[in-house]
Amino acid sequence: MAQKGDQLDREILSCPICLDLLKDPETTSCGHSYCMECIKGFWDGQDEKKTHSCPQCRQSFTPRPVLLKNTMLAALVEELKKTGPPPATADHCYAGAEDVACDVCTGRKLRASKSCLLCLASYCDKHLQPHYNAAPLKKHKLVEPSKKLQENICSRHDEVMELFCCTDQQCICSLCSMDEHKGHDTVSAAAERTERQRELEGSRQNIQQRIQDGEKEVKLLQQEVEAVNHSADKAVEDSEKTFTELIRLMEKRSSDVKQQVRSQQKMEVSRVKELQEKLEQEISELKRRDAELKLLSHTEDHNQFLHSYPSLPALSEPTHSSSTNIRPLSYFEDVMVAVSAVRDKLEDVLREEWTDVSSTEVEVSLSPAEPTTRAGFLKYSQEITLDTNTAYTQLLLSEGSRKATLVRQHQSYSSHPDRFTDWPQVLSRETLSGRCYWEVEWKERGVCVTVAYKNISRAGGESAFGYNDNSWVLDCFRNNYTFRYNNIHTPVSGPQSSRVGVYLDHSAGILSFYSVSETMTLLHRVQTTFTQPLHAGLRFYWVYASTAELCKLK
Repeated sequence: MAQKGDQLDREILSCPICLDLLKDPETTSCGHSYCMECIKGFWDGQDEKKTHSCPQCRQSFTPRPVLLKNTMLAALVEELKKTGPPPATADHCYAGAEDVACDVCTGRKLRASKSCLLCLASYCDKHLQPHYNAAPLKKHKLVEPSKKLQENICSRHDEVMELFCCTDQQCICSLCSMDEHKGHDTVSAAAERTERQRELEGSRQNIQQRIQDGEKEVKLLQQEVEAVNHSADKAVEDSEKTFTELIRLMEKRSSDVKQQVRSQQKMEVSRVKELQEKLEQEISELKRRDAELKLLSHTEDHNQFLHSYPSLPALSEPTHSSSTNIRPLSYFEDVMVAVSAVRDKLEDVLREEWTDVSSTEVEVSLSPAEPTTRAGFLKYSQEITLDTNTAYTQLLLSEGSRKATLVRQHQSYSSHPDRFTDWPQVLSRETLSGRCYWEVEWKERGVCVTVAYKNISRAGGESAFGYNDNSWVLDCFRNNYTFRYNNIHTPVSGPQSSRVGVYLDHSAGILSFYSVSETMTLLHRVQTTFTQPLHAGLRFYWVYASTAELCKLK
C-alpha cells in the first residue's frame, strides 16, 4: 500500500509536459503546475500569437504571466525524492534511441506499443486507447511498432501506397495507378503479399526438406566412420593372427600391412569426417536461412515485406547427396585375402604377391545428389519408347510408340515370346541404367507407372506389374496413389496430378516418384539394390479408352 501511495504522489508531483518530477515548480493562476523550463519553453512557442495558454486546461493569459517558484511543491518533491525511485511502470517506459516513440506524446515521449498502418503513426498504450474504443478507429490495422511507416507513403503524391504494380514490381498509391502506372497490371498490396508469402513458405519447405535430408546424410556418414573403423580393426586383428604363423621374415611384412591399413583408415576416416562437417555446416546455414525467412514471414506490414522480399538471395544448390551408401563391413577384406595367400607361399613367391597387398585401396564415397528442382531432373531426362513386342494385344501404340491406349479390338501383333498375355501392360525398348528421368501423363481413370526387370513373367497372375519382386509400381487410380512391390501395397499421399515424374539412380538403388504440376512433390522413394538393368513400363486398368504417354521432355 505504501508503494502504491508513493506512485500516486509521483503522479501528482509530475510535470504534465515532461512527465518527470517537477523541477523548480511554477504554478499558473488556473492552478496547474509545471517545471519552470517546461512552461517557459511552451510559452516561448506562443510569443508570436501574443496569447499564452495553460497546456492542460487551455485557459488564456494576456499578457504573459510572471511566474514564481512554488516553494511548497518544491519541498514536497524533494521529500519524495528521498524515498527513492519507484519500480518502472508501463506509463513511464520512455522511448530510447532504439525504440519507436509515441507520435502523440509531448515532451519526453513514451515508447510506442503499436503502429497504425492507416494513420501512419505510432502510439503508446495511453494514446492507443481510442483505436480500441472508437468504432471508426477499430477498423485500422495495428502492427508492432515500426520506424519505417513513412516508406508506406508515395513520395510523389503523398498518399498511402496500398497497391502493387505487377508490371513494374513496385508498391504504388491509387493516384499512381491513374498516372504513370495507368494500364499496368495492379493488385492490392495485401494480395501480392499473400502470393509472395506462398512463395516464401515454399522456400521454407524446401529448406526444411534439405535440412532433414542433410541430417540423414550426417547419420549415414557417422555409420560409415564406424564401419571403416570396425573393418580396419578386424583387418588388423586377422592380419596379426596370420603373421604369427609365418617365419621371422614375415614379421617385417606384418608391420608393413598394419601400418598401411592404419594409414588408409586414418585417411578415409578423415575424408568421411570432412564430408560430415561440410554437411553439418550446410545444415546450420540452412537453419539460419530458415529463421530469416520465418522472421520475414511474420512481418505484418505488407509493404515492408515486399520491400525486403526481393533482396533475399537465391537458395543455393545443395552440396550434399540425397543418400549415402553404406557398404558391407569388409573394406580391408582384400588385404586379408592377399595376406592369406602369401602365408601359403614360399619366400620367392611372396615378393611377387606383395604387390596385391600394397595396392589394395578403400574408397568411401557418396552417391550423387538427387536433384531438387524440375530443371535439375530434366538434365537426366531420357527419351523412352514402348516395345511393341511386349505390348498386350489390346494396347494400341501411337505417337512414335510413346503413347498407349487400351482398346476393345485386338491388334494384329505378331507372336513373340516377350509379349504379355494376361494383363494390359507394356515395357520400354530402352534399358535404364545410371541416372535417368522421365514423365508419364495419363487420362481417364488411371495407370500404373512401372519399372521392371526384363525377365519378369509374361503370363499368369504373377506377371502383373507390382505383384512380384521384379517390378516396382506407383498405382495412380482416380484420386489415390498406392505403391506396389511383391504384392505388398503401401498407401501414398500427395497432390493429385495427371503427370508423374520418375527418377532412377540405378547404381545408388534409388527410385523416386513425383507428382508434377507447377511444382514437383515427392510421392514415394525406394532405396534398394538393383541387380539387373531396368525397363520403364505401363499397366492399365480394364477401362477402355484409357491412355498414358511417355512425355517428350527435350
